[in-house]
Amino acid sequence: MAYAITQTCCADASCVAVCPVNCIHPTPDEPDFGTTDTLYIDPRTCIDCGACADACPVEAIFPVDRLFGADAAHAELNRRHFTGEADDTWSAPRFPRSLPRELAAPRVAVVGTGPAAGYAVQNLLRSTEAEITVLDRSPVPGGLIRYGVAPDHPSTKRIWHSFATAFQHPRVRMHLNVDVGNELTHQDLQTHHHAVIYAVGAAGDRRMGIPGEELTASIPATDFVGWCNAAPDVGAEAVDLSAQRAVVVGTGNVALDVARILLSDPDELAGTDIAEHALAALRRSAVREVVLLARRGPAEAAYTIPEFLDLRDRLGIEIVVDDHGDPGAAIAAADPASTAGVLAQLPVRGHDWQQPPAPGARLVLRFHSAPEQLLGSDRVQAVRTAGTDIAAGLVVRAIGNRGTPVPGVAFDEHTGTIPHTAGRVEPGTYVVGWAKRGARGGIGANRGCAAETVDAVLDDIQAGTLRGPTAGAGDFERLVRARSPQALGWREAESIDRSERARGRRVGRPRVKFATLPDLLAAGRRRR
Repeated sequence: MAYAITQTCCADASCVAVCPVNCIHPTPDEPDFGTTDTLYIDPRTCIDCGACADACPVEAIFPVDRLFGADAAHAELNRRHFTGEADDTWSAPRFPRSLPRELAAPRVAVVGTGPAAGYAVQNLLRSTEAEITVLDRSPVPGGLIRYGVAPDHPSTKRIWHSFATAFQHPRVRMHLNVDVGNELTHQDLQTHHHAVIYAVGAAGDRRMGIPGEELTASIPATDFVGWCNAAPDVGAEAVDLSAQRAVVVGTGNVALDVARILLSDPDELAGTDIAEHALAALRRSAVREVVLLARRGPAEAAYTIPEFLDLRDRLGIEIVVDDHGDPGAAIAAADPASTAGVLAQLPVRGHDWQQPPAPGARLVLRFHSAPEQLLGSDRVQAVRTAGTDIAAGLVVRAIGNRGTPVPGVAFDEHTGTIPHTAGRVEPGTYVVGWAKRGARGGIGANRGCAAETVDAVLDDIQAGTLRGPTAGAGDFERLVRARSPQALGWREAESIDRSERARGRRVGRPRVKFATLPDLLAAGRRRR
C-alpha cells in the first residue's frame, strides 16, 4: 500500500532525500519545486517503506489505507499528479560542504528567527565551526511559524521543533527584542562578524491602490493573521467583526486562511493556539458570509487544491460561485484536477449584493472582479467592482506581502527585496528567504534558498574576501546590553513558552499566547 502526502506538507523535501526509489516529486532540482506548496508521492513506484513519513517534520505523510474523511481525497491528488510515465531520472546527491581546517571559524550574524533563518543556521552548523549570533526584533523566536501560519494549522507549526534544535546549539547565541537597523546598525554587525545574513522576511503588505483603501475596517491580511496569532504589534481591536458580510480580496492560500477562520466554529478554534482576543471576537462575530474577490477567472485562482479541499470539507458550510462573468463555462471546461476543476460541484448563482446575506454561513467566490473603490464615509460600507457595489463591513486584502528596507542595506523598492546575486548582496552581507526572492513559496522553499546563500558565504570565506571582525565576541554582548537593555535570549524564550503552555493547560488549550510586549517581557524574565 502506497503512502500519500496530505494538506499539511511544508515542501521542504526532507522526504525526497530519504526516498530509496525516487517516487516523491517535485524534487529540489526540478523546475516546479518551490512553486508548489505540496509534494506528491507516485503510487506506482512507492514501495511502502515509510522512510518519508519518518523524515517528515510536519507529520504530513500517511499510508493511503489510513486516510479517512477529508484526508482521503489526498490519495487521489497524489495519484493524479503523475499522469505520464514514472520518473526514473536521478539527480546527483548533494552533500554538506565544509571549510578547510586551516581556516579559522567564522563569526556569522543571522537576522531573523523564521524558517529562512532556521535553515541558514542548520546549514552553517553542518558545514562550518562558525560561532553564530541570531537576532530578532520580536521577543519570541519563530517568525512566520509563530505569527504567520494560521492557528488552525498546528501540524505546519511542528517544523519549529527542528529549528529550535539548531537555535539551542552551543555555538549559537540568540538576542531577541533587538531592532537591527535602529538599536543596532548594519555597521555594528559588520564590525563584530565576518558575515551578516538577513532573513527578515516580507513584513509589509501590497496595496490595491484604489480610493477608500485607508477607510476603517480595510486591513491587510498580515494584520488579520497577526491578530489571530497574538502578534504584539497588532492590537486586540484591529479586526471589526460587527458586519454580516466580509470581502477578502484575493484567491490564494492566505485568502482561504482568512475566510476559513472567519467562518469556523469558535469551539473548534478553541482547540488551537489562536489568540484569546481573536477567539472572543469570533464568538460574538456577526460575519456569516465571506466573499472572495478574484481579479481573473477560475483557471487563474491561486489557492492550492489541498488547501481548497481542506476548507471545503472541514467547514461543512455552503460554498457557491457567483455568476458574474459566466464562470460556469470555464469551470465546466477545466481539467477536474485543476484549481478551476475542483469548483465543478459547486452551485453557480446570482446575488443581490445590496441585501443582507441569507441565513447560514456561506463562502462566495466571485471572479473577474477587481475592486475599483471602497465606499464609505469613515469606515468601509461597500466594495465597488465590475459595476457592482457589494455591501460589506470588513475588507481584507490578501494580495501578497512585500519586504521593508533595513537601514544601511541595499533595497529594491520595485520588487520589495534586497538585491543580490545567489544570496550575496556584497562580500560580507547576504540575504535569504522572502527578503531575497520575494514573498513566494512556502516554508520548505527556504531550504534550498538557504543552501544557496550559505554556499555564497563559504565561497567568500575560502576566497579570503571577508574582512575579519574588529571587535571581540564579548564586545558584541556588551553592545547589545547597552543598546537593547530589554533584550531577551533563548532561556527567556523558553520561559515564555512554558508560561504560555501553562496558561493553556488551565483552560484546556494547547497554549494561550501573550499578546502584548510587556506581558511577553514579564513572562520571559519569570523564573521556573
